[in-house]
Amino acid sequence: MSKRKAKQILPFVLLVAIALIAMFVKPAADYVPGAADPQYSSSDIAWVLVSTALVFLMTPGLAFFYGGMVNRKNVISTMIKSVVAAGIVGVLWVVCGFSLAFGESVNGLIGNPSTYAFYHGVKSGAPWPLANTIPLSLFSLFQLMFAIITPGLVVGAVAERIRFTSYVLFIVLFSLLVYAPVAHWSWHPEGFLAKMGAWDFAGGTVVHITAGCAALAGAMVLKRRKSHIDKKEIPPANVPYVLIGTGLLWFGWFGFNAGSAVGATPLAVNAFGTTTTAASSAGLAWMFFDVIKGKKPSVLGFCIGAVVGLVAITPAAGFVGIPQSIIIGLVGAIVSNVAVSIKQKSKLDDTLDVFPCHGLGGMVGMLLTGVFASTAVHGIKDGPQGLFYGNPEFFFTQLKAMAIVAVYSFAVSYGIFKFINYVVPMRVSESEEEEGLDASQHDEKYLQGTLLVHNNGIIEEKSVEL
Repeated sequence: MSKRKAKQILPFVLLVAIALIAMFVKPAADYVPGAADPQYSSSDIAWVLVSTALVFLMTPGLAFFYGGMVNRKNVISTMIKSVVAAGIVGVLWVVCGFSLAFGESVNGLIGNPSTYAFYHGVKSGAPWPLANTIPLSLFSLFQLMFAIITPGLVVGAVAERIRFTSYVLFIVLFSLLVYAPVAHWSWHPEGFLAKMGAWDFAGGTVVHITAGCAALAGAMVLKRRKSHIDKKEIPPANVPYVLIGTGLLWFGWFGFNAGSAVGATPLAVNAFGTTTTAASSAGLAWMFFDVIKGKKPSVLGFCIGAVVGLVAITPAAGFVGIPQSIIIGLVGAIVSNVAVSIKQKSKLDDTLDVFPCHGLGGMVGMLLTGVFASTAVHGIKDGPQGLFYGNPEFFFTQLKAMAIVAVYSFAVSYGIFKFINYVVPMRVSESEEEEGLDASQHDEKYLQGTLLVHNNGIIEEKSVEL
């Protein structure tokens, strides 16, 4: 068997092996009543089930958002790289991902991979300490949706030039070596960032800073597209796709943030309110700021700004008041807008500005959580109180946590990209890049039509891209 054929077969063989092992994992009964009988809440279970579905909807939403902004030759290849994470991470989470993120803590750095390996003990396990009104299995499925969308975010930085097979391998390594450890640090009660006093309500560090810094690393390793070197202005393939994607992301983000209250509580209501208010503020701020710079107000500008606002409010959603979310959205949008302008003048080819929007947006959100968090909002005993309300110590704790996660995510992601590039060349050939990844990687094309051609008196049909 040739080496090429072996590489083609290996992914399927691994999936079959996982399926065969899983077949022999004994199904668990529901939680057995006893001394620590959980007091489940039907309303909390219902809300977190809905939130789980809403967060999943963000993945196809992201695919539309990214797919609409790239060159028309790369729409499908960009969209599938986001969506395929649902398959890869969905299986990986059951095998060991949930254990690494939320299993028994090993020195506050990582979860014991055997704690919930192949979901053993998840259904019958005691509720998560910070979500004791819902089953552990539901908490795990809710967290799975966060793990799915995070590597999907990175796609935007490396779009139009990365091989599909290489990106599949990146999703696996990123999930195990970056996402799971940072989730453990931040969201496990024994995680070292949690014990340090850092707070991240719904994923400013765990999702957006990790993805943004990985995106920066990927853009640096893959280097520039030919169109970027030639300074070609490539129009978005489909602006209505971007608008649809923004709507799905905004809608899904209610589950992302308000669902992170893990219950149908006033805290969820506050997170719901801050989420939509920050997005509204940021969308307007981006659009108006563009007008100040001499541009016309655009659909693309409002959509990008709104998503940046959603990113910025994520770590703060349940900790700050709804009025304060206006300034968080505004600051996040202005910082990202300025960063995008600077990036466009540089040689960094982050195709869809993932680092300026998600990386810096998450960082702004983490820092402003340190400024505006208030115990009057969240009511958590020993919870966060920000600089604006007389507690500078919490601000500097957030700053320290942000720096740790940013440095770790960038360094490890850079190593992952370099390793993959050594094993399997990540970059497509120049001819494949010119042809477009939809055709060269997937043998598919975005929007085909039929053109009637008059040829020496004979009418012929010719397939064309629209």
